[in-house]
Amino acid sequence: MTSAHKVPLSAGVGLRLPHLSEVVASRPPVAWFEIHPENFLANPHACELLDNVARDYPISVHTVGVSIGSATGIDMDHLKRVRRLIDRIGPILVSGHMAWSTHAGEYLNDLLPLPYDDETLGILVSHIDTVQNGLGRPYLIENPSSYVGFGHSTMTEVEFLSELVARTGCRLLCDVSNVHLSAHNMGFDAFRYIDGLPADAIGELHLGGFTAEEDDGRPGATVLVDTHGAAIADSAWNLYAYALRRFGPKPTLIEWDNDIPSLAVLLAEANHANEIAANVLTPETRRAG
Repeated sequence: MTSAHKVPLSAGVGLRLPHLSEVVASRPPVAWFEIHPENFLANPHACELLDNVARDYPISVHTVGVSIGSATGIDMDHLKRVRRLIDRIGPILVSGHMAWSTHAGEYLNDLLPLPYDDETLGILVSHIDTVQNGLGRPYLIENPSSYVGFGHSTMTEVEFLSELVARTGCRLLCDVSNVHLSAHNMGFDAFRYIDGLPADAIGELHLGGFTAEEDDGRPGATVLVDTHGAAIADSAWNLYAYALRRFGPKPTLIEWDNDIPSLAVLLAEANHANEIAANVLTPETRRAG
């Protein structure tokens, strides 16, 4: 099933279960919603409410359990369950993380990092092909939030992502907050990172809150943790404006998964994203997007 909705070039919010009934009842003024399919696969009542929402709003599906980086391969049973939900609601986009989160049949509650080398590239190319064929559509790959690197990596993250696009035809989900967070933690230039991504491959942007914590390994320093449990920082908003100038208008998601606030707070963040886009993009650029 293909989506009956066009991809909106504006901001949407994550539709999490605490807000699902409110959205069905109130029909809030927002361009689109994103869901995690894993929240719905074993919840028939939530699926019925989602069907209701999907009739009136574009829906994006962001997987958290596909685990394209797992050395043991893709869980095909899980992929089939995701495919059934996708066929049911007809989302505008489907995406997932460049990470691994399964081992020996166990699902881990984390998104774990990968080395950037030829061996990892070969594994991910194979797995992305499997996922795209299994879902019957392009799969957007999200850049990770980084805290450590691998000494034997032979490529930068940007080079690795660009090669994935070239070899698989996948598209990219640029998590702007992750870029800012990783740049702070890993010591690289966030703006140069944005400049290095293949602009034609960017299909979606994400913005989420993070938390600053003391870095035990560096007295007086801080590490930014991708908690998705706070308002978006000014530094991330500034990088978002830069990303819009580089990529043009894109569907932009406001992520907030922990200490979830009222729906009104999420809508205000989405409106702020739209205001930034209106200020930095010319009318010609908005139409071209």
